[in-house]
Amino acid sequence: MFIPKPVPEQYSGSGSEIQIVRFVGLLFNVCPSNSQRQLLSQMADATHVNQQIAFFRSQIHKRSFDDETVRILESILVSKGLKSLIGVRSSLKQFMRSESVSIIREIAEETAERKLICADFLIRVLALIGDTESCLALRYEALVMREQKTKTHPGLQVSSEEWQTLAEHLIQNGFYSVANKVCDKALVCLKTYRAVDSKADEFLQDVHAIKKIKGLKDAAILSMSAQSVQTKAAEYLKQKTVEESTQHPITSLGTHCSGSSRFRSGIRKRNFHRLKQLQSL
Repeated sequence: MFIPKPVPEQYSGSGSEIQIVRFVGLLFNVCPSNSQRQLLSQMADATHVNQQIAFFRSQIHKRSFDDETVRILESILVSKGLKSLIGVRSSLKQFMRSESVSIIREIAEETAERKLICADFLIRVLALIGDTESCLALRYEALVMREQKTKTHPGLQVSSEEWQTLAEHLIQNGFYSVANKVCDKALVCLKTYRAVDSKADEFLQDVHAIKKIKGLKDAAILSMSAQSVQTKAAEYLKQKTVEESTQHPITSLGTHCSGSSRFRSGIRKRNFHRLKQLQSL
């Protein structure tokens, strides 16, 4: 006879969750099947995931921007207890977008070093949960801030490779306008950096880098043009559809009225002929 084990003391779910687990254990007391045991395991996993999500939120609220918090998030996203990864990611996106705004406001008066540490943490978290738009926007802002602080903090200088990598990711995700600006920054950065570092053997590398960045810039501009054409075409088709939908009922009504008139006229003619026939009898 199967005797369910009591819920361990370290089990920290809510009172209702513990009662459910105990009830299911008693329900399956007679002869627990593999599917029943699997159900209990899934319930325990789900409870653990919920605890991890709550813990992650708590860490963010406490502004614990360290590797431990990132590892908690990673464990959540790979957990077997997730029924809907899409739903969890969506919830975390909303949470992190709201918290990111608050965090950026809070560190407005902090040092550049502190700001960059916070930005790096947020970029890692946003990338993990799949918020590409927010991640790219924050990466751009972080590089701009480093660029502005270069005069007083030379170690923060942004390399052309960093701008180039960001431009590639922006183009891949459809942010062509920003990518175009980033390409300009990459070219300026490359020329400025090489003006200081005048090694002759790097000339060919500079030429190759400039060519690649200009290629990215051209791709961004072409994509912007295509996007503009598509937008205008969509607007034109939408306007045309609206115009046709407003004109169509009027045309149909006119046709309907004309057909009805012809129908009534035919009836009158037929009745007139029948009257003539009767009078002639």
